Amino acid sequence: MKDVDNTKLRNVSLVGHGGCGKTSIAEMILFATEMTERLGKVEEGNTVSDFDPEEMERGNSISASLLYTHHREFKINLLDTPGYADFVGELYAGIRAVDGVLLVLNSEMGVEVQTETAWRLAQERGLPGIVVVNRMDKERADFERCLEAVGDSLGVRAIPLFAPIGEGEHFNGVVDILTGKSYIYAADGTRSVEEKEIPAEMEERVASLKEAFVEAVAETDDALLEKFFEEELSEEEVKSAMAKGVREGVLLPAIPSCATKNVGAAQILDLVCDYLPSPMAGPALQAVDSKEEAVEIARSPEDPFCGLVFKTVADPYAGKLSYIRGFSGQLSSDSTVVNANRDNKERIGSLLSLQGKNQKQKAVLGCGDIAVVAKLANTQTGDTLCEASRKVVLPACEYPEGMISLAISPKTRGDEEKLTTATARLIEEDPTFKMERNVETGETLIHGMGDLHLDVVLAKLKRKFGLEVEKGTPKVAFRETIKKSVEAQGRYKKQTGGRGQFGDVWIRLEPKARGEGFEFEDAIVGGVVPKNYIPAVEKGIVEAMSRGVLAGFPVVDLKVTLYDGSYHSVDSSDLAFKIAGSMAFQKAAHEAGLYLVEPIMEVDVVAPDENMGDIIGDLNGRRGKILGVEPTGTLQKVSALVPLQEMFTYSSTLRSITSGRGSYVMRFSTYEEVPHDISKKIVAQAEAAEEEG
Repeated sequence: MKDVDNTKLRNVSLVGHGGCGKTSIAEMILFATEMTERLGKVEEGNTVSDFDPEEMERGNSISASLLYTHHREFKINLLDTPGYADFVGELYAGIRAVDGVLLVLNSEMGVEVQTETAWRLAQERGLPGIVVVNRMDKERADFERCLEAVGDSLGVRAIPLFAPIGEGEHFNGVVDILTGKSYIYAADGTRSVEEKEIPAEMEERVASLKEAFVEAVAETDDALLEKFFEEELSEEEVKSAMAKGVREGVLLPAIPSCATKNVGAAQILDLVCDYLPSPMAGPALQAVDSKEEAVEIARSPEDPFCGLVFKTVADPYAGKLSYIRGFSGQLSSDSTVVNANRDNKERIGSLLSLQGKNQKQKAVLGCGDIAVVAKLANTQTGDTLCEASRKVVLPACEYPEGMISLAISPKTRGDEEKLTTATARLIEEDPTFKMERNVETGETLIHGMGDLHLDVVLAKLKRKFGLEVEKGTPKVAFRETIKKSVEAQGRYKKQTGGRGQFGDVWIRLEPKARGEGFEFEDAIVGGVVPKNYIPAVEKGIVEAMSRGVLAGFPVVDLKVTLYDGSYHSVDSSDLAFKIAGSMAFQKAAHEAGLYLVEPIMEVDVVAPDENMGDIIGDLNGRRGKILGVEPTGTLQKVSALVPLQEMFTYSSTLRSITSGRGSYVMRFSTYEEVPHDISKKIVAQAEAAEEEG
């Protein structure tokens, strides 16, 4: 594979809503540039980028795939990203590694939910884009309506640089609006394309589009606009101004296409090369040095190497694969770098270029390029690799928090350790997937972006690691606490023929404010309970609190005062006073008005304004307390306090209410009393479970 000038590199992510045809666009580009011998199809499971068994089975992308091609004198790296919200972490990774995006639209649907998400992320990164309106062969395809939707929904003007030839199933080519040349593609889907003059029936329409195009471009520059009104602008002036407008994020060039009919590949690539920036063109990167001081990293091949690991894959044959985007300097195979995040050295073995799952050796990772390294021992997604002479840490990608949780356990007893190891491998691949052991409930919990996300995770556990699991709704970590102060005695006496056991204590229980925890006070006077037995009394009380009294949940937020008791010079022991302390606590707790409290979450929901009424109504139905509503960008944010018990099904409900446009985050806030009717059910369930053993 030939090396290219750094300025002739293009790193581009294919982004858009699921089902718009991103993978098919990638397949068309590879076929048109002779990187493949056939035009693969998603429905046949033979595309280059969707090679994972789960992707082939489901017919959609679930992981960002790395591809490359050449066009003219340019090398183009493509990242084909998933279009469904459950796999949004892959979109975040894909956006982090590139310098521009191909925003793919379904010609019948226009701007959809994940299109908006992708463009928002691109704007946050300052990335320019190109609109590809795909599937123009469909009956309800509408190129102009799609471009209007871009302006309305994304807030940026989409400018058609090409117009479609033919409608619906008769769509077979495009017209270059600026030059007037038309490109007619072969009906058999081969690489054959015929360059012709503009069709006579389209002349008037194209002339109108050209005038609007040139005027829109001129409006981005006052001097150019003044010249536009006085004389005709040259093609070079228009292209230069268009490129400037694209890179400043005020214009989006647009082109119609049909990937399955192989229409538009060369023109899409021309737009990528002419209007999207090289990796050398961006501003200096912000980083932090070893003294935690802010520094800037120039995008220069002459500087020391600095690159970011933006993705990790656990390959069953090659081991762990780390995807690296170089930002400065160059990296050679068989060299050593420093992982600045973890302050350890990493040996770089072979550098690889990936074409989907196919690997090719690469001698050098040049400035701005992307490559893959196998078997980095201590490196994870988000880590910065650099030369020892300049240790810096680049900002890692911030991924969204998982919105759905499951409790899982291995079907085969004894596989707990294997499950922990396997999930750790999957977490390396997917930063939006989390696993934790809830000590209080004794459950292993996994967290993800949605039902489909966790279904795929469990499928990978089975396929890659041979692990099958049981799954269920997580338990809620309720607490027990008391309402009033009481006093009680715990007296333990046992005679077995030899030395007996004797312990006698009086304790006082007092409620404390929520969140203040447990306090033990020794108020013994005159040695009625010897000091060496007092720690045993406290231990017995703490153990009884941890087991719970009402429904088996820990007792919290109370003060216990040990103020009286008695002992036997022969029969008393630590064990006797521990049991006496436990007995006294359980007796007192029953008399102190025990009740259940539950975790309350602070929930922030972001969604379109038209969904606010339904969202607030749903949160109220979940026993939520609305704290307020405020605008956030073009959306609204409602904040509420909601019991955790009511939030386990919220992800799918919110998706249904907002047609996928809503998102939420939640964090622990406090504990509050459980309503009496709900508390009765919880206590009854606990009693039934205890009876069943």
